[in-house]
Amino acid sequence: MWYVSTRGLAPHIDFEGALFSGYAPDGGLYMPEKLPQLSSETLRQWSALSYPSLVTELCALFIGPELIPRNDLNDLIHQAFRRFHYREVVHLSRLRSGLNVLELWHGVTHAFKDLSLCCTAQFLQYFLEKREKHVTVVVGTSGDTGSAAIESVQGAKNMDIIVLLPKGHCTKVQELQMTTVLSENVHVFAVEGNSDELDEPIKAVFADIAFVKKHNLMSLNSINWSRLLVQMAHHFFAYFQCVQSLDTHPLPVVEVVVPTGAAGNLAAGCIAQKMGLPICLAAAVNCNDIIHRSVQRGDFSLSEAVTPTLASAMDIQVPYNMERIFWLLSGCDSRVTRALMEQFERTQSVSLPKELQNKLSAVMTSVSVSDEAITQTMARCWEENQYLLCPHSAVAVSYHYQQMHRQTPSPPRCCLAPASAAKFPEAVLAAGLTPETPPEILALERKETRCTPMWRSDNWTLMLRDKIEDIGRRWRDHFLDASE
Repeated sequence: MWYVSTRGLAPHIDFEGALFSGYAPDGGLYMPEKLPQLSSETLRQWSALSYPSLVTELCALFIGPELIPRNDLNDLIHQAFRRFHYREVVHLSRLRSGLNVLELWHGVTHAFKDLSLCCTAQFLQYFLEKREKHVTVVVGTSGDTGSAAIESVQGAKNMDIIVLLPKGHCTKVQELQMTTVLSENVHVFAVEGNSDELDEPIKAVFADIAFVKKHNLMSLNSINWSRLLVQMAHHFFAYFQCVQSLDTHPLPVVEVVVPTGAAGNLAAGCIAQKMGLPICLAAAVNCNDIIHRSVQRGDFSLSEAVTPTLASAMDIQVPYNMERIFWLLSGCDSRVTRALMEQFERTQSVSLPKELQNKLSAVMTSVSVSDEAITQTMARCWEENQYLLCPHSAVAVSYHYQQMHRQTPSPPRCCLAPASAAKFPEAVLAAGLTPETPPEILALERKETRCTPMWRSDNWTLMLRDKIEDIGRRWRDHFLDASE
């Protein structure tokens, strides 16, 4: 299995190369050169599998056994999920009014990113130990990615992690989950800016190819291919849990509602579709609605500014993974994709070609949900089910309630729930409800914190480079000591 850049100007690489890469050298994102096609019979066989077994089967399709033998892969996936609070790892709640909520948040940080990042960290450690190498992981976060990435690599001997969080733009719980981890290999910066602004110094550092190679830098943001690979399992599991029968031909369709910011889960769903999974997708966003505008009218352009919302992890202007979707839907045409994305980077505004926009609106529908609708949805779900939704899950469930009111026939529907309501007590209170806080989150308040501020007056890129240089010196000293 080879991986190619969506922009077509970078050499192809194997899974290990894609795992350790962020952007391709030509600015594109890595995608499999060819997607495996799954027969109805394979889908029927997979329908009985647990979530971890589905992850393993999918990974086996995209990671050659010459890189990770099957027995090793089984062990890595088992190890990845060992600390989840729920034995089955994910859980489907069947609620009133035909509402199915797939809880993806039973990991240590109570967010869906635990699922993909714990697997990615296992893959990284596997290759690093074999190669006797060290990497420095650099992550910009809008809330959940940072804590999940820290959790997945803290204490690892071959990895350091640097996380930039947007001070005041994520919840107190999200911030504490990052700043209370005191492991030597964890370095947190609190940036006086939003999540799009803090991406700028990270991009600047990664643009220096010699610096990246010298320090073995990599990203674990949602552009990393291995995260999408694991996220495909959400869609397969949702399908198998909600499909009414697998005895018909063709197989019935299930609608998967994806609350999204950077479009990682959405791109994973599009790939699953292309592999033969009979799902239709609904992209549910908050009022930062570039994805919704792209689907509805081909308007892939930035708004004047990010609008802070209750669904803060989705307060994103630039949904990086839409590039992967454009590439897939254009028939893997790297020339078209490169022209689109280079224009977007120059002008922050692209009108999608009509043919591409038609294909986009054929594979998914979309909705933009206001804060008022989020709190109304959270209140309704509690009233009908005594079930607390996080504000991001409420974005998806709001779409379900809208569709119910239309009273038109529709396939079974599954709403992905990316986080526990326990992480967002402010939103729960805004909905007029009472937060339910588990003991491990309450305990964060009493822990020591550590982070370095990045003020607007600081040179963020220089601070980041200095920290990376410092980590490099420390690792070289450690390596020399160990070899003497």
